[in-house]
Amino acid sequence: MGGTGRLATLWTLAFEENRLTCAIYRTETGLRLAIEAGEAEVLSEGFDFQPRVLSRAQALREALTRRGWHDES
Repeated sequence: MGGTGRLATLWTLAFEENRLTCAIYRTETGLRLAIEAGEAEVLSEGFDFQPRVLSRAQALREALTRRGWHDES
């Protein structure tokens, strides 16, 4: 059985000097999607079903890119 902790970083977006990272964490009750700016957590949402967390991550990424954020290269 797996414990808790970061499973994956899905994307990192940049806007000027700002960076946002989207990561998925395993929790005791399922999965948690986190949008992080450095060490600060900007958004955190819990999910019990993997396709939902991936769909939400994609929707957040698309919304941010429409507002001028871009893939960090």
